[in-house]
Amino acid sequence: MNIYFSGIGGVGIGPLAEIARDAGYEILGSDLYPGLMTEQLEHSGAQVHIGPQDGEFLRTSHHAKSIDWFIYTAALPDNHPELVLARELGIRTGKRDDLLAHIITEKQLKLIAISGSHGKTTTTGMMIWALQQLGITVSYSIGTTISFGPSGLFEPTSEYFVYECDEFDKNFLRYQPYLSLITSIEHDHFDTFPTEDDYFTSFRQFAEQSSHVIAWQQEQGQIFDGLAHATLLGIDEVNNELHLPGAHNRRNATLVQAGLHQLGLTESSDSILNNFPGTDRRFEKLAENLYSDYGHNPAEIAATLQLASELNHQVVLVYQPHQNIRQHEIKDQYTNQFEAAETVYWLPTYLSREDPSLTILPPEELIQTLTNKDRVIIADFDDALWAAIEQARADGKLVICMGAGAIDGWVRDRLKA
Repeated sequence: MNIYFSGIGGVGIGPLAEIARDAGYEILGSDLYPGLMTEQLEHSGAQVHIGPQDGEFLRTSHHAKSIDWFIYTAALPDNHPELVLARELGIRTGKRDDLLAHIITEKQLKLIAISGSHGKTTTTGMMIWALQQLGITVSYSIGTTISFGPSGLFEPTSEYFVYECDEFDKNFLRYQPYLSLITSIEHDHFDTFPTEDDYFTSFRQFAEQSSHVIAWQQEQGQIFDGLAHATLLGIDEVNNELHLPGAHNRRNATLVQAGLHQLGLTESSDSILNNFPGTDRRFEKLAENLYSDYGHNPAEIAATLQLASELNHQVVLVYQPHQNIRQHEIKDQYTNQFEAAETVYWLPTYLSREDPSLTILPPEELIQTLTNKDRVIIADFDDALWAAIEQARADGKLVICMGAGAIDGWVRDRLKA
């Protein structure tokens, strides 16, 4: 099968392209900009077009050798030139989860799905790490880069496929997992799930499609009432022998251990998980006293600051909100989540996939309900902010640069400079 990936360098599409390649398919694709993923794919022999995605590379490639499937993300607009052309050419089109579900079924793999509102990436990384350390051959896909393997991997001899199973666009309902680990459930992705009931009902359906489910009783018991195949853990079951920093990390690791036990892997994994190296963009250490984190909603902010406070009593947060449309939905939820930070530098919101009819909310409006707004400094990506970060680090304070937008790249570029 010859598969074309639009946006082949993305965090979701890139690993999928790697998996498809390793599974024996021919792959090619396009992206607006080069990056580590496009370089890796080109190095492995894939045809990658960098530049305007106007359809010309797709057309030329299809005429040279017929393309069987055009794969794209939910973020691709319906009038995107490549998608429009693929349909005109009669090429089968599908989103990334359509292809991954096909591969899992065709290769007869048992899917271990990691889902939930928060902590999916870290928990997925922990499960991959633990299985590898236990000597289990595993295929997987994770939505970030990791130090102990590629972002996407297909191993022909594997029995299991570990997947960070996202609820956005109801992607997770395309699967029938063998085992699902659900980290937390809190109404999110309002564009896909307008009401809390919509969100919870979809998780209930996801659980019903799974053969085995492990989740947390305290937060989610009512959603899974009556499911005989669901194991619900109490908060008192968090493993106190785990020494990972951050209460949420210890909870995620406990969930992974319960999953390993469900798979019949009863060997103690405390030391394995205590040595988990982490994943990129999840409290990732960039330099002394400087960390990058992907958190972009109140619950994640609070959890990451709690983690940081275990390591240093003086924490400085540089926060870039993500998506104006999301800020309209969560602005009233910004309350006491920032209390663990002695100073918060608040940046303008990163804009992506926006509703043009919505007024862009300025930082001054977003901080109004904060219980510690007196500690907030309105900032921008400039020399003054970088000087403040450097001074805080020099004073022995822990600085977290947080957000799902441009902040991570800005910090890394400053470090290089």
